[in-house]
Amino acid sequence: MKAKHQRLTLLGLAVVAVLGAVLLSMSALKDQAAYFYAPADVAEKGIPLDRAVRIGGMVKLGSIKRAADGVTIDFVVRDESPTTIPVRFTGIAPDLFKENSGVVAEGRFQPNGVFVADEILAKHDENYMPPELARDGIKPKPEPLTKENRT
Repeated sequence: MKAKHQRLTLLGLAVVAVLGAVLLSMSALKDQAAYFYAPADVAEKGIPLDRAVRIGGMVKLGSIKRAADGVTIDFVVRDESPTTIPVRFTGIAPDLFKENSGVVAEGRFQPNGVFVADEILAKHDENYMPPELARDGIKPKPEPLTKENRT
């Protein structure tokens, strides 16, 4: 066998090996991926019952209900659409979790349409201030917009 044919054979085997490794890793990660849905997406595409997903939106005003056990929270996630998603979470909620604030929940939909969250993440706006500073009455000073800090 000529050296040229050996190099082509080795190159072909290397390409097949890399392609095989990529396909194996993609198939392994497929089950671990959590897709993100807003309430409008759930209304449009339907409820995905077969896999873990993330939902996000705003916590509806007046929707937080705490159970007697002290760790179970029921609330409703909304977005700009009229669609809402009822959510149940058992665990310790983040400090920033409150009504009319942003939330991302990871979990699964139940057949009855309730989203059972394993984890919730509270989001804050750009004017966030640590509670210690807010308690002391310190107001954040907006940074003047210049060429250097413009994004």
